[in-house]
Amino acid sequence: MHDDYFAVIMAGGGGTRLWPLSRQSTPKQLLTLFGEKTFFQLAVDRLSPIFSPDHIMVVTVASQVDDLRGQVDAIPLENYLIEPMPRGTASVVGYAAEILQKNHSQAVMAVLTSDHIIENESLFHTLLENAYTVAKKDHLVTLGIQPTFPATGYGYIHKGEKLDEFPFDAYTVQAFVEKPDLAHAKEYMTFNAYYWNSGMFIWKAEVILDEFNRQMPILFSSLEILGQRYGKEGYEALLAETWEKITPQTIDYGIMEHAQNVATIPAEALGWSDVGSWDSLFEIVKPDENGNITLADNSIIHESGNCLIKTDNNQKMIVLAGLEDIIIVDTKDALLVCQKGQSQKVREIVNELKQKKLDRYL
Repeated sequence: MHDDYFAVIMAGGGGTRLWPLSRQSTPKQLLTLFGEKTFFQLAVDRLSPIFSPDHIMVVTVASQVDDLRGQVDAIPLENYLIEPMPRGTASVVGYAAEILQKNHSQAVMAVLTSDHIIENESLFHTLLENAYTVAKKDHLVTLGIQPTFPATGYGYIHKGEKLDEFPFDAYTVQAFVEKPDLAHAKEYMTFNAYYWNSGMFIWKAEVILDEFNRQMPILFSSLEILGQRYGKEGYEALLAETWEKITPQTIDYGIMEHAQNVATIPAEALGWSDVGSWDSLFEIVKPDENGNITLADNSIIHESGNCLIKTDNNQKMIVLAGLEDIIIVDTKDALLVCQKGQSQKVREIVNELKQKKLDRYL
């Protein structure tokens, strides 16, 4: 463990892509999708060999603090940073960097998510240690995932020259490519120069704040004021007023696409998934001999293949007969039935529910 190394877990998302199981009141990071632990508990557990609880910060919304602390009580309450309302990952990362630097001037921060799956945890620990070494040389480091299919829902990293100063693989970054169309995604698969952008970043708080100052000076000024007033009387009112005026933006668009001195470390064989849709479970959960995945205590699958069943009602019997490539997700007040390969449209469904003001289903 390094005294100047901190993990920042982003855990404030509302969660829509796993609807109807994931809701505003129970976003993905609070779900137990498989196994006995929630995504958030898994995220904290895999950090424990490198970060002590007092070196783990969590950025979330006020409504989720109690639930998160109920799942992991070791992280001190003062390590929770409250985001008054969603304003994108740029503001979240900048806010965490500002508060970290205020308290630890030489801090290196690993920006991580609360709702991903990582199967190869020992490799993950090695990558975080290697990334710390690169970040200490003032690089902005991102972990690059080896593509396994031509994904159009992920951003890509185009790697450049090898950084020979390190005894492990690390490369400069030529460009970030955001969510290409299928033709370009297939083209990237033919080269050994493109990685998926994992959304996991490691850097000095001071270095990333310099980038905010250069590229997003208005946001930087707001964050600087928050850092100066942090913990003082009237801070919560100042935070709410400041946050409301922030223009929403992601760290990828706002900073990384035009950042200087960016490096990537390949994270091949990491067993990574962002569980971004019901379809993605077919890459994570081992199906039966007919390609079916059953996340239900009571079910019968008869002459059916490549189907998924998930229910949060252990008493309900779900039966499939003569079906192929179907996803069924059953909750107490909503039922999703969709074709396998089409579950990305769940986001469109959630938007339609919002437009129709059917908030009770969100």
